[in-house]
This record gives sequence, structure tokens and C-alpha cells, in this order.
Amino acid sequence: MISLCMIVRNEEEVLGRCLASVRDFVDEIVIVDTGSQDKTKEIASKFTSNIYDFCWEDDFAAARNFSFSKAREEYLLWLDADDVIEQETQNRFAALKKMLKEERPDVVMCKYKTGGLLYERERILKRCPEAKWRGHVHECIVRFGKTVHADFTVTHLPTGKERGDRNLQIYLKWAQKERLSARDLFYFGRELFYRGLYVQAAATLEEMLRGEGWYVNKIEACKVLSACKWQMGDKNGAFEALFRSFLYGEPRASVLCELGKLYKETGRFREAVFWFEAALRCRDHTEEGDFELPDCRTIFPTLELVALYHVLGEREKSLEFHQKSLALAPDHPSVVHNRKFFAGETPAQYGCIP
Repeated sequence: MISLCMIVRNEEEVLGRCLASVRDFVDEIVIVDTGSQDKTKEIASKFTSNIYDFCWEDDFAAARNFSFSKAREEYLLWLDADDVIEQETQNRFAALKKMLKEERPDVVMCKYKTGGLLYERERILKRCPEAKWRGHVHECIVRFGKTVHADFTVTHLPTGKERGDRNLQIYLKWAQKERLSARDLFYFGRELFYRGLYVQAAATLEEMLRGEGWYVNKIEACKVLSACKWQMGDKNGAFEALFRSFLYGEPRASVLCELGKLYKETGRFREAVFWFEAALRCRDHTEEGDFELPDCRTIFPTLELVALYHVLGEREKSLEFHQKSLALAPDHPSVVHNRKFFAGETPAQYGCIP
């Protein structure tokens, strides 16, 4: 029923861990190697004989589509080598397969946990022509047909593997050959930002925002554009970019937290309070595909409000939000510091910290 399809390269340190976590629950494993020089294929051979070579052409979508073409089962599950299916989720495989048989979905959206982020990805696809990857880097499949949301989580475990500027170099190459899609422009702009190329990043993100891109990517692009403007010394531009995100959808907690931070940085504490309190009222947009830290709706703004109300001289309000932070994350370093401060164990000059 389910084929696991993976593309790998020099993943000897983590591939076995990934495959061991899923081999008892899938009906076929397809491994596509894009040029390993270590023991990746040897490790893969312990789990499957379906191992194929693919000549790398700086295009993740092309490699993933090749892996899908080699699968035989009705449904296709994709993972990266540094992903795992944890024990709690393994116990849900039976229910997942039962759902596939009964509901016959085309796309199954599952949670993806990486670091502090939790968002949804198109994780299981019906094997058909519409299940086609797009995008040279940060590739995706456009939803089609019947889409369902499953209580199933894939966990990304960080490794020490260096990626360097690989993604940026791929985008630079393809930008010379073709007009990049809105999605590629978004991720290209983000890569430029990560490398400190703020002027080029801002220009790329502005081009993306003028096009017909996905609204979730546009909201995220506004956040990155704001950070670019701030680094370039354009404070008004940084504010404007965040407010611009409201054109594309309901305000996100992460955007409101960024607004709060900018107002705090410019000494406008009362306005900062407004935006951090608004962040606490935001709803979860995970099912829409947002890349957002859940903490942006809880502990982050709460801690900021403890400090801001303290600066404003409103001790009772500061203490109120401190009590809320204690309930949310009692062991958080800032919460521990603030607890000592309110108990009089920390000198007053150190104050509350977010």
C-alpha cells in the first residue's frame, strides 16, 4: 500500500536510523542515490534492493520525481535521511493505513517537527501524474484532489552535516537560466538574507511579492523583507514590510511579535505591549502551511510583556504576566530569572528579562 521514496547523498551517519524507524510499516522502500562517496548505498542495501543512481543536476524536484517513478505501491511516503518516525507516531501507522483504505485521499498532510517549528507538509501522496514535485530547492507538491490532515508526525533530527551555500549556489545557477517561480524567488531571497546579502535579498523578495505567489509564502516574505530593511538601516521600511503582510491574510503571531520587537527597539513601549498582547490572541495557522513557532503565541510574547510592563512601571501587570509565564514554562531561563527578581533575590537594576 505504501512506498517509502527517498533521495540521499552521503548519509551514512543517519540513513540507518531513518530506515529502521519506518521499515516495519511500509510495503516498499525506494532509495535514489545522487552521488554518495561513503557507505550510504551499503547501508541502504540492508533495508531494500530498490536502490537507484541518479545523476545530480542541481534540482531536488527532478530527483524526487525520479524516486516516485520507481515506486509500485498505491501511496507514496517521502522522508529525508535525517528524519525519523518516533515511537509514538509509529503506533499510529495502523490507523493511518486504515484511513487510506477507507477515505482514499489524494494528499495526506502530516505534521513536521523540526527544532521549535511545527508545521504541515504534504507527506503521503496517491501515485498518479498529479503527484509531481516542483522547485529546484525547497521543493513541494501542489495539493490536488482530496486532501486530508492526519494525526501523524515526522521528526527532523539535526546533524552535523554542513550544507554550506549549496542552496544559494543552486538558485544563482537557475536564475541565470530561467525566470524563477514565485516560490523559488521566496526561498532565493531567504538564502540571500541568510548570507547577509540584504540589498539583493530585499530586491528578490520585492519581485516575489509583486507576483502571484502563495499567500503563506508572501506573509513569510514580508517578515524576511522587514529584517532586511532593518539591517539596511531602513527602520520605516522594516515596519512597512510587516504591516504589508496583513494584505495577504489574517495576522500571524510571529508577525505581531516582530512588530512588538521593532516598537520596543525604538523605545515605543506602549505600542510594543499592544502587539505582543495581540500575538497572544492569534490562532494556530499550522494547517495552512505556516512556518511559525508555536511559542510565538505563548511564552515569547508573555515574557516580553513581563519586561515591558516592568519598564512602564506597572508592577501588577508585570507580575500578572510573570505568573502566566510560570504556568507556561517554569524552567525557561528567563522565567527562572524573573521568579528570583520578583522574590527579591535578584538586584533591582537587573530587572525582568524577556
